[in-house]
Amino acid sequence: MNVTVYKSSSCNCCGNYVAYLKRRGLNVETVNTQDLSGIKSANGVPRDVQSCHTTLIGDYTVEGHVPIEAIEKLLNERPPIEGIALPDMPAGSPGMPGAKQGPFDIRGFTADGTLSSFMLL
Repeated sequence: MNVTVYKSSSCNCCGNYVAYLKRRGLNVETVNTQDLSGIKSANGVPRDVQSCHTTLIGDYTVEGHVPIEAIEKLLNERPPIEGIALPDMPAGSPGMPGAKQGPFDIRGFTADGTLSSFMLL
């Protein structure tokens, strides 16, 4: 599966997330950009869930340090949403240091910015 990760060149945790995706067998193209807000806006990422990098996978947008299990669910079920996000860069999420403090609430989002619970991990 081919994915594109848009990130700042100075973001270390973004690089860690790219490495995580590659270890999971994804073919990752990395694009360093100074216009992350433009990428997020163009792909319908609501402000409440914006993070440090944006990943495009097929027709979907994946925002932040989303675990592979949620990405696989998104691609297998193909729900009528724009994408999924893991807000707040939580400790222990893929690419982030520290121990996991509780379940990750993966949020789904639609083109009009509506958020919903997509998956708890």
